Amino acid sequence: MRRGGAHHTSHALPGDKPARQRLDLWLWHARFLSRRKDCAALVQEGFVRVNAMRVVHPGHAIKPGDVLTLALPRRTILIVVMAFSDRRGGPEDAARLYRFVDPAP
Repeated sequence: MRRGGAHHTSHALPGDKPARQRLDLWLWHARFLSRRKDCAALVQEGFVRVNAMRVVHPGHAIKPGDVLTLALPRRTILIVVMAFSDRRGGPEDAARLYRFVDPAP
């Protein structure tokens, strides 16, 4: 028996794509900020909306098709979640995870 914390069990089969992903993790994989803790802080401070609803929990689950509004320091970005990644790749990989609703900045 494991002690000292919650045990997480994944229900996905190997090779299956997850149906949902944590918001802070997705923002980091999509390379909107350079550190995951900054992604979590952006959410906690109320600068992210999911489908027009303000979200303040970094662990909020998002899914493909969700519309995110990111209020960044110098601009506001409106994007649609297109896919997930299981790791943080390069800019080309990150660009496949979303599409801009408005013309790209």
